[in-house]
Amino acid sequence: MQLRSVVLLLTVLAIAALAALNWPALAEPSAVSLGLTTIEAPLGLIMLALTALLGVFFVAYVLSLQGSVLMETRRHTKELQAQRELADRAEASRFTELRAFLEAQHQQAHAAVLHRLDALEAHLAARAQETDNTTAAYVGQLEQQLRDRESRATVITPIV
Repeated sequence: MQLRSVVLLLTVLAIAALAALNWPALAEPSAVSLGLTTIEAPLGLIMLALTALLGVFFVAYVLSLQGSVLMETRRHTKELQAQRELADRAEASRFTELRAFLEAQHQQAHAAVLHRLDALEAHLAARAQETDNTTAAYVGQLEQQLRDRESRATVITPIV
């Protein structure tokens, strides 16, 4: 228990103990002035009843205060939950936008790589064609030189 609760409980117990131990004095009738008139009543019991009534009002006030704090806490919790959901949706939206952006970047990079590969493939095909042409030209030159040698060799050899 908290210190306040212990002090309050000890105070209530002290009042109850004093009332029980001094019951004859509390119940003894005396003249009580109400302002306009005076009546004969036990002043101790009146004071004890007023103290009990004050305690009841105090407890009712504390309970109403606690209830209002509880309702306010509940309202704040609902607002906090709504804000948390809003933040989660915003974060999910940002992730979706980031994913779309990254996919677009990936598509652009992929298209650039494919374009570059096509260019390299075309360049490689052109180089292969040039190599084929060069090789064919060399082979043609060699064939021509061999024919020229054969024709010179037949021209030089006398017919016997």
